Amino acid sequence: MGMSETAVRARRGARSLGESVRRAWTRPGPERDVAIQAGKAALAACVAWLVAGWWLKAPNAFVAPWVAIVLVESTVFRSIARGLQQLAAIATGTVVATGVAMLLNSPTLAMAFVLPVVVLLGNWGPLGSQGIYAATGALFVLTSGPVTLMASATRIAEACFGAFVGIAVNALIRPPVYLRGTRVALEEAADEARRILEAVADRLAAGEWDSEPARELHERALRLFGLVEQARSAVGWSRESLRVNPRRRKLAEAPPGQEYDDAVTVLDYVAVHTSGVTRAVLESSGGGRPQPRPGPAVSEAYADFLRGSARAICLYPQSRFAPGGYDAKVDEELRQVVDAMRRTLDDLHRRLPDGVLEDPEALATYGTLLTQARRLADQLVTEERVS
Repeated sequence: MGMSETAVRARRGARSLGESVRRAWTRPGPERDVAIQAGKAALAACVAWLVAGWWLKAPNAFVAPWVAIVLVESTVFRSIARGLQQLAAIATGTVVATGVAMLLNSPTLAMAFVLPVVVLLGNWGPLGSQGIYAATGALFVLTSGPVTLMASATRIAEACFGAFVGIAVNALIRPPVYLRGTRVALEEAADEARRILEAVADRLAAGEWDSEPARELHERALRLFGLVEQARSAVGWSRESLRVNPRRRKLAEAPPGQEYDDAVTVLDYVAVHTSGVTRAVLESSGGGRPQPRPGPAVSEAYADFLRGSARAICLYPQSRFAPGGYDAKVDEELRQVVDAMRRTLDDLHRRLPDGVLEDPEALATYGTLLTQARRLADQLVTEERVS
């Protein structure tokens, strides 16, 4: 059984790898971006080695390609920022180790004193995630033969050259820009929310209250939070990728503006309220804490409201992030859908007293559904007005 599961996982992994390779080869996308960055990192290491090792025959030439390859980062800004941090960390570790080793005249004894100090220095905030290179820089000094000022100075110079090569390759050879993924991430999150709400609406309208489909919809609603977080991350990556990027002027692209932050905020609320709606339906279906089921008068009107919400969520990114910019025609349709949502909510409030029939449990269930409806409508209406 174990071997069979391992084989199945291996085949899935192979298929996934093959699919990633195919996508990287056939069309632009994250897979191609990763492949290009990998090739650039290898090129930076080769260039640094050819100059430092083959041409100049530097005594510690490996330092240059080692620094170069790790500084071909996912954005030009990150290459520069982390390059400065890494050089500061390497220089700190090298200087401390050189001074202590020459003072004690024993690299082994110096290691006992130096390493705790440079590890602590590596946690200094300005060095960020590159602080560990203070310890590795010190180890190179203490384990690579006689400790001299010239050897340490040469090692720092090689690190500086490697950083220069890595940053230059990343900045001059197809510097990475992540604009395509931002819109895609927003649209994917909105589309998944739309599909969940439409599925809930269809089941309410048909009077289907099976617990298993309701549980699946609630699990999808919970996963929607991950898609929203991906969209938020994509906005940040887009902005960072345009900083100090030579391609920015050629692309004539501005960093994502406030409208992208607004869209992520809307999707945050959509995710919260979609999970609330699916949880209420799950509880009414017998999953989790049992609740009475709403009658057709309320559930059908609520289904209409959810369809309107799904349509509004679908239209929102289309109106704000159309290829040519703001789309007035789609925005007008969005306004009409929001107005219809308001009318549906008013209809729900009129039907509620007749549907409760003095049943406190039913009132709790209907109240949960209407509360989720009101919160979702308020957020969409507020964003529609602001925009």
